[in-house]
Amino acid sequence: KAVVSTQSTGLSDEQRTVDLKPVLDAGWAVTEGRDAIKKEFLFRDFNEAFGFMSRVALRADKVDHHPEWFNVYNRVDITLSTHDCGGLSTRDVDLAKFIDEAAAKMK
Repeated sequence: KAVVSTQSTGLSDEQRTVDLKPVLDAGWAVTEGRDAIKKEFLFRDFNEAFGFMSRVALRADKVDHHPEWFNVYNRVDITLSTHDCGGLSTRDVDLAKFIDEAAAKMK
């Protein structure tokens, strides 16, 4: 039985230009001091913020890629980086896009 590696590789320069740029244009920012992106999300109340986090958690678990996050009442701060490659990968770009879609559906 073949063993399939799930280890990610970092974004190439071309991927940073082509794939990452739309995510940054959507409000994500490069984290100072590390190869990661972050974004703050604001909701009407804690219940809405928690519902959003639950949607993201289910997807993150399904794709085995988990965000770093912090929640206070209606605010959720999310940082994405791939630990396997020590920086940004396509997994972060894909999850950021899903997170933005989930946030838009909460409004």
